[in-house]
Amino acid sequence: MSELLRTLGVLCEPPLPHHRAMADALALPGEARDDEYAELFLFQLYPYGSVYLGPEGKLGGEARDRVAGFWRALGLTPPAEPDHLASLLGLYAELAEREAPQEWRRALLHEHLLSWTDPFLDRVGELAPPYHRAWAGLLREALDVEAAAVGPLPLAPLAHRDAPSLERPEEIGGVGFLEQLLTPVRTGFVLVRSDLVAAGRDLGLGLRVAERRYVLEALLAQDAPATLRWLARFAERAAERHRSEFWRERAAAAAALLAEAAGEAAQQEEVAHAR
Repeated sequence: MSELLRTLGVLCEPPLPHHRAMADALALPGEARDDEYAELFLFQLYPYGSVYLGPEGKLGGEARDRVAGFWRALGLTPPAEPDHLASLLGLYAELAEREAPQEWRRALLHEHLLSWTDPFLDRVGELAPPYHRAWAGLLREALDVEAAAVGPLPLAPLAHRDAPSLERPEEIGGVGFLEQLLTPVRTGFVLVRSDLVAAGRDLGLGLRVAERRYVLEALLAQDAPATLRWLARFAERAAERHRSEFWRERAAAAAALLAEAAGEAAQQEEVAHAR
């Protein structure tokens, strides 16, 4: 199993010629193409734990520092990207091969892998071409096997216990609320660029290619009630898919808050039009 996890980690890095033999051994369909890899892992779904666990939904920060601290606690020098999926899977494989204490593997698995791979792999399964969709399925199965082998943690992962929740727009302000909608650990869902393109198409709203924040801001500016209702439905679907209790509860709470915010936005528009 350790070699499988290491191989799956390598295959979420930029494609190289020697990856072909690994992919063939795992019977992955098709091949990893540079353009498809870039679209999936460089522009849509970043394979870094800090993006999904950080309070701002961005690379680095406190979430990455927490992972780096784990490497140091093991007496190891953290790599440049300690929270990259390939680094974490490689570390897990190394601990298994060294027959390290099971509590080390348990902590790594639950605190720094399973704490964010549920929503990440869920979206890979939705958005990826067949090659990486199959890769995601194999990785999920392998992580499930390891979770059964090492057992659960006595407490929820620290990143979940410390995670800030989604604040109401009247509490945080419009700009702050918009930024929080792009923070997975607050909302319980992962909103990528292609989702916002789909939202604009579904709602008949105009948009231009830009960073997610600006696209979402444009959608809300054109029709806030409709955009918030769309996001509420998106959160509901995420809650239905999640296997992790933490991510499921976060998405369900976000769905309720967004539906309420949509109703309030509609009322405000009605009042404005009546004047």
